[in-house]
Amino acid sequence: MLNKIKTIANQKKVAKPKHLVALDIGTEYVKALIGRIQGDEIEIIGVGRAHQELSDMQSGAIADIGGVVDNCDKALSDAERQAGVEAKDVIIGIAGELVKGMTSTVRLKRPEPDKHLDVDELERIIKRVQDRALQNARQRLAYELGQKEVDVRLVNSALVSIEIDGYKVTNPVGFQGREVAIQLFTAFAPMIHIGALERAAEELNLDVLAVAAEPFAVARSVIGTDASTNLSAVLVDVGGGTTDIAVVNDGGVEGTKMFGIGGRSFTRSVSNDMDTTFETAEGMKLHIGSGHLGKEEETKVVEAVDKTLSVWIDGVELALSEFTTLDHLPNKILLCGGGASLENLVTKLKGTSWTKELPFTRPPSVQHISPEQVVGIVDKTGKINDHTYITAMGLLRVGLDTMSAGDSEPGSIRDRLNKLLTI
Repeated sequence: MLNKIKTIANQKKVAKPKHLVALDIGTEYVKALIGRIQGDEIEIIGVGRAHQELSDMQSGAIADIGGVVDNCDKALSDAERQAGVEAKDVIIGIAGELVKGMTSTVRLKRPEPDKHLDVDELERIIKRVQDRALQNARQRLAYELGQKEVDVRLVNSALVSIEIDGYKVTNPVGFQGREVAIQLFTAFAPMIHIGALERAAEELNLDVLAVAAEPFAVARSVIGTDASTNLSAVLVDVGGGTTDIAVVNDGGVEGTKMFGIGGRSFTRSVSNDMDTTFETAEGMKLHIGSGHLGKEEETKVVEAVDKTLSVWIDGVELALSEFTTLDHLPNKILLCGGGASLENLVTKLKGTSWTKELPFTRPPSVQHISPEQVVGIVDKTGKINDHTYITAMGLLRVGLDTMSAGDSEPGSIRDRLNKLLTI
């Protein structure tokens, strides 16, 4: 796997593109961004968006390749017209309940503790962590799908921490010690979903630079390249079909969780309770608090939304309860995605009843991620002005990281390995 990552980086080093495309293929919308590479930053020069039909996606994964390709083409065409260029190198986001992100730890007793640690030894340890995580992901997916074996592929990998004899280091090269402990975040996805994304890219005549787990991309958007960052936050991306959660602790991605409740679940609840079409129910949901609904009508719509919100907040609580390796959860919740625009959802998160059984040291603050918080990505179009494009911006961040893997400039070992491991 490491050799494969190196090969990708070396190929891009030979023919380094000047522009990148980010495709956020969501359940509700396809979002396309075209970015111009300017040193260590990307300037967004083109933005496009196209609505998805109900049958195009299922729980965050592609259900109709032809329909999704048509929507991607519309979004890309709009972005290209604005940018005035066509870009071929694409970073595609992958989401859904079957994308598994986890942090694994390997503790290795070194046979020669007096020997200085080098990069080759670190790579061998990292390969061991990846192999163990791959086996765990296969077993979990096979159990969930009721199959004997599921073909999965690593989509993202990044260092969380390195310890030598219990002492945390940022650059382990040159250290001596008997025990090395490496924590590594890895994200895996079923090949059937990755294959659908790659087929869509082929139909669009795009070259896939990277496929990225979307919660990982959101995390990369706010972490950036600062190896010394101490950012700790719970990142919640509420899409149309799924909710993706990433926990970042002291600048490292601890893990990701996903569950199949998103904006469309709230709309279906309104549709069922109000006995109306999905499209009409969507309009009702979006008009809560706007004054466009009658008092009695709004009361019923809010009640319908709140029923699903209760299930959704239970999903958030369950997902966060599975981060058992942390002594306590970060006291900051950062939101993005179209579903996070629902005011009732934000109010529900700000309540304290759901946090009582979780290891928060105090009630968490809740806020939306602003485009200005995304590290190294600058909007030149004036069209990105809220949290709904954060995932797509994060995909550009992953693309920048992937291209940087081929750079020859020396840096810290943490920075070098993070760039090496980010596919």
